[in-house]
Amino acid sequence: YASYAVIDGHTARIFYASGPHIKQPIASLTKIWTALVVIENAELDELVTISKKATLSEGSSIYLKEGEQVTVNELLHGLMMRSGNDAAMALAEHVGGSEEGFVFLMNERAQRAGLRNTTFTNPSGLHHENHLSTAYDTAKMLQIAMNNKKFKKIASAKHYNGSRTTWENKHKLMHSDTGVVAGKTGYTKVAGRTLATYFALNKKEFVVVTLNEPNDWQFHLQLADLVDENYSIHKLIKKGKYKTTDKSTISIKKPVSLLLSAEEYPELSHILIRSTNSIRPYGIWQVRINNEPIYNFPVEIK
Repeated sequence: YASYAVIDGHTARIFYASGPHIKQPIASLTKIWTALVVIENAELDELVTISKKATLSEGSSIYLKEGEQVTVNELLHGLMMRSGNDAAMALAEHVGGSEEGFVFLMNERAQRAGLRNTTFTNPSGLHHENHLSTAYDTAKMLQIAMNNKKFKKIASAKHYNGSRTTWENKHKLMHSDTGVVAGKTGYTKVAGRTLATYFALNKKEFVVVTLNEPNDWQFHLQLADLVDENYSIHKLIKKGKYKTTDKSTISIKKPVSLLLSAEEYPELSHILIRSTNSIRPYGIWQVRINNEPIYNFPVEIK
């Protein structure tokens, strides 16, 4: 089954999709989450001692040798740019104490992120019947990870000069003039071709994920064109102070812009949801389309 999801880079709202919540193998797109969990639990300059188990990882490899020491930073580049399964295992053992310990961290972080249809059994995406996610959850993984500055820098690297060799990113759209900032490739016989791409096209940021799509490069560009043609950046709320009907003051710390289609813009509404916490009053400013919430952000109320 081929499925896909195109989501907003800021709100994770779905723009276009087919079967976005169907559980499927995602192959090496798993490594997006592996990288984020590593970055959140280790420093980039830490040295990792490579185990025999890591060197014996099947599939794509950056050819690590048992006993050598490599920085977390270099392993993360090998993970994201060259899809090294040996790098995935070395990082997992370093951060989680064992592969199982790290997989526990991956699943725990996925739960906190609201990835309800995702289960990991290993750090690299090698086939296992319970190692599953969806096009939407995987797109959300990249959307969440790109909010991390360290992840963004590594995932956006087109080339990397490491201690062993110079790597070029396997995601070929990153080497073209198509607005691609970052991404990840994947393939197993069972999963088929999997691809995640983060676009910043004419200042519009969005994520495209396809699972088991043979013509993925072309399809990602077609979907990106659809977003670019049909969605515009709308400045909704300026930074500043606003009065409510009961004379309270709301402080907006930064302006809010959203990608909206021409059909959606007239259906836009705003609602303020007040907290019941009287000690420090705050609220949630909710943006809705056709009365469906699409974006929430906290505001101070005085």
